Amino acid sequence: MDQARIVIAGAGFAGFHAARSLRRAGLRGEAGVTVVNETNFMLYTPLLPGAAGGTLDPRHVIVPLRSQLKHAELIVGSVTGADPQRQALTLRRKEGTDIELGYDHLVVALGSVSKTLPIEGLAEHGIGLKSLADATGLRNRVLGCLDIAESLESEEARAEYLSFVFVGAGYAGIEGLAELQDFAEQAIDSYPRCKAQGMRWLLVEVQDRIMGEAPPSLSAFAAKELEARSIEIKTSTRLKSVDARGTVLSQMTRPHRQTGTTVPPKNESETRVKARTVVWTAGVRPSPAVALLGLELDASGRLPTDRELRVLGRQSVWAVGDCAAVPEPARPGETCPPTAQHAIRQGKLVALNIEGALDGRGAKPLRYRTRGVVAELGQSKAVAITFGVRWRGKPAWLIARTYHLLMMPGLGRKLRLLADWSIALLFGRDASSPGVLGAPRPLEDLMATNAEAPKAAANAWIEAESRGEGRLSV
Repeated sequence: MDQARIVIAGAGFAGFHAARSLRRAGLRGEAGVTVVNETNFMLYTPLLPGAAGGTLDPRHVIVPLRSQLKHAELIVGSVTGADPQRQALTLRRKEGTDIELGYDHLVVALGSVSKTLPIEGLAEHGIGLKSLADATGLRNRVLGCLDIAESLESEEARAEYLSFVFVGAGYAGIEGLAELQDFAEQAIDSYPRCKAQGMRWLLVEVQDRIMGEAPPSLSAFAAKELEARSIEIKTSTRLKSVDARGTVLSQMTRPHRQTGTTVPPKNESETRVKARTVVWTAGVRPSPAVALLGLELDASGRLPTDRELRVLGRQSVWAVGDCAAVPEPARPGETCPPTAQHAIRQGKLVALNIEGALDGRGAKPLRYRTRGVVAELGQSKAVAITFGVRWRGKPAWLIARTYHLLMMPGLGRKLRLLADWSIALLFGRDASSPGVLGAPRPLEDLMATNAEAPKAAANAWIEAESRGEGRLSV
């Protein structure tokens, strides 16, 4: 009997655990597993705020795929299309060549990207918090703003660099803001002028409360904790425009007569906030690559599946994670939320169902229900729900840390997290910036061949450094 070929497109939580479970299910002799991903690592996204806030080394919030998935073939590249009729997936490898992979079973786990809206200036001036580059870039941005502000004489000029606006008050937005604000509060001790003037941190949410996914009591506790740290919270407020030096916010005050939700009034109350940093964390959308697969999508751009995780109308195609519209067992008529815990369970189940399909057994439906939620608020505080029990403060923070420690794959990765957290507790957050690594310059650019060459080479070097193209530009 020939080996069946299983191709997994994407290695986020869902794709990674699907591939890992296929190994554990004993399919090594029955099927070959190929994982296609744009990077050679899985990003543990719930820990991105910790990487941005200086409590975690950025390298420690990723999981190397080659060491964790030794049984699978890894192709680093991007999905460019598919032919479901021929059961073939096309992709572009990292070096730029296009190849085609045939499959007996395809698992679509392409994940999601930041969801943006057609807001003036958002694409040009907004910053996301969805990738490792975003997290390290934000940390460098905060330190860079402090450096610039410290050198300015005018308080008004400094205020722009000392103001930070976060748009979107879900778990990602709140954790990102809380970690970065905590990080900046420790770093500012080294900036006398900035410390004397103080910073402004602003959280903007279009709904009438923050953390709309959590019960109102936990939402109120989180708001109280943030406000106690002088973080301004503006609910029922939408972002109207962004530019290089600030943003315009619009207050929403008139309730809709039927739904009770707030909508913009005819005469909106607009406020301009001067800030050099605007972070956008208002939701996610499926990866654009999902639309290239030749499969039918729902209104949200996701792949609709049955309860067994098969894409509707396709026996050999499965979909899991943020890009899949999987029926929610606990709420008929709704789909599973885009959370890590759902993606992990879906990844494990799809592996089990593919094994069943190869063995001639029936597929099992998804029965998982949310076990709880955790959200860290910085300063050793958090909110959490576990099996219906609500936690807040330091107990919730310990629960959050323990949960992430247990869910991080690999003993080595767990120990790295534990070491980072312990060091941060003992010595505070790491308030250093690694700068921007650029492309090495050819040695010939610095070689003097005549009397004018040394001066010309020096000027060229300085110009390259100013553009961030030198060996190290801070």
